[in-house]
Amino acid sequence: MPQLRLALAQVDARVGDVAGNSSLVLERSRQAVEQGAHLVAFPEMVLAGYPVEDLALRRSFAAANRAELGSLAERLREAGCGDALVIVGHLDRDDEGIRNAVSLLYGGEITATYFKHHLPNYGVFDEARYFAPGYELPIVRLHGVDVGVVVCEDIWQNGGPITALGKVGVDMVVCVNGSPYEHAKNTERTSLVVRRAAEAEAPMAYVNLVGAQDELVFDGDSMIATNHGEILARAPRFSEHLLVHDLELTAGGHTCTEVSPEPVDQQAPPHFRPKTLPAFRVERITLSPDPVPEYEPLREDHPVAEPLTEEAEVWAALVTGLRDYVHKNGFGSVTFGFSGGIDSSVCAALAVDALGPEGVYGVSMPSHYSSEHSRSDAAELAERLGCRFRTHPIEDMVRVFVDQLGLSGLAEENIQARCRGMTLMALSNQHGHLVLAPGNKTELAVGYSTIYGDAVGGFAPIKDVPKTLVWRLARWRNEEAEKRGETPPIPESSITKAPSAELRPGQVDTDSLPPYEVLDEILDGYVEGDRSYADLIAEGFDADLVERVLRMVDRAEYKRRQYPPGTKITPKAFGRDRRLPLTNLWREERPV
Repeated sequence: MPQLRLALAQVDARVGDVAGNSSLVLERSRQAVEQGAHLVAFPEMVLAGYPVEDLALRRSFAAANRAELGSLAERLREAGCGDALVIVGHLDRDDEGIRNAVSLLYGGEITATYFKHHLPNYGVFDEARYFAPGYELPIVRLHGVDVGVVVCEDIWQNGGPITALGKVGVDMVVCVNGSPYEHAKNTERTSLVVRRAAEAEAPMAYVNLVGAQDELVFDGDSMIATNHGEILARAPRFSEHLLVHDLELTAGGHTCTEVSPEPVDQQAPPHFRPKTLPAFRVERITLSPDPVPEYEPLREDHPVAEPLTEEAEVWAALVTGLRDYVHKNGFGSVTFGFSGGIDSSVCAALAVDALGPEGVYGVSMPSHYSSEHSRSDAAELAERLGCRFRTHPIEDMVRVFVDQLGLSGLAEENIQARCRGMTLMALSNQHGHLVLAPGNKTELAVGYSTIYGDAVGGFAPIKDVPKTLVWRLARWRNEEAEKRGETPPIPESSITKAPSAELRPGQVDTDSLPPYEVLDEILDGYVEGDRSYADLIAEGFDADLVERVLRMVDRAEYKRRQYPPGTKITPKAFGRDRRLPLTNLWREERPV
């Protein structure tokens, strides 16, 4: 049976950094070849970065991708990688339009290019806006093994290139991906890869991006699956990794080059009709017809990475999202308010894990209503984390506004938050820190924040994290520290005390909101599940409570639209996934 050593390069590409990404491909390819790899695969759009959004519309950007691709092929040959097949995702443009492309580089040349067929247009994806689908299906013979290539969404949709490859015959499929992280997505992803490998009747090598781009986090999770359901190797998540593995493959001597459209049974109900298989144009290209001489496979003690717990994977995603946003945008440090509460405490621990204590500048901004325990908890948090910490009282600043404008009630409460926001932005201007907004998804959903106050900032680390999950993450992070013999980063009192904005005497969040355990359940149904008022009542929630929560959510869209970007961890992140009109008179029907 022919042998093939393949390397999956799970890398962190930067959008727009074509030259830098090309150098990354060259360096990882060199490392793979030094380990004896015959095939090196990189993720979707690795040369351009992903997603490129409206950069795709610029002809100059597509031209830069194509020019760099040709140069890269030659540089790979000069670096001693010419005998390896290097699979590289990039942006392209031809007479049919803009393309999400993958090129196969070998011997200093671009030997074939595949264009992504299925173009997702849901959730965070907007590819139908930019790209034209491809119908070419290049299959290359490398050391006697027939290799087909597909891109990300091509395995998430029925029909299309995987079905076509199964019909014409290949010995291995390489799937290159820019698949963003969502909570618990890796379980679905694994079963999908296994199912498509079985459909293609060939093992599948799945390589994914890692790192973060704006709100999106890519968790890697690259893997190799057999067509019999076995995961042979798997890369660790949320870190760059070169996964090198040996395969013994069955070479079938495939020669078929025609894929005909399949008829659709028009008598069947629409939802039972299979998708018509397009007529792909199959091109078989021989690079090296003969198998490599038999060799001793690599010996790996732990080829399959261990799964992460729910809290561990969410924490890793949040750390990755914050770290990459800060570093890729040229900041060296962050600042935000240390209030002694659970949200700012979790954000502080995340920031220190992402940037180190030297990159975190905590600011305590007590007002007349700030409790002593909030001040002491903030100071203790900074001491536990080892980060920078300063106190800037805002009482005098607030008094000027209150007296001059004659403020009282809600206006007086909000001016405290806005004075804090101005203080943080002034410190940002003076010292170059990126300001973080520490609000959570629950508060953002119901509008429980002060616009231009606690909502100011350049990035919101826990924007997509429900309040109840914030508490779970705090406890998990402290437990992890204790396991390692370290000081737990978050003071216990910050976890156990009643949440409060402390904008008036004795204020607690439940003065304005239902208990968070109940509130998060309702929001999960309404926001994440798009369930109606009637649906929620049928699930047993109190009618008046549902009415109140839905009204708060619907009225807060203008606040959410102006909130900073933040790491996406759920299927319905505000801004990227859930997009509603600001001016909107629709309200869910209530029973009379």
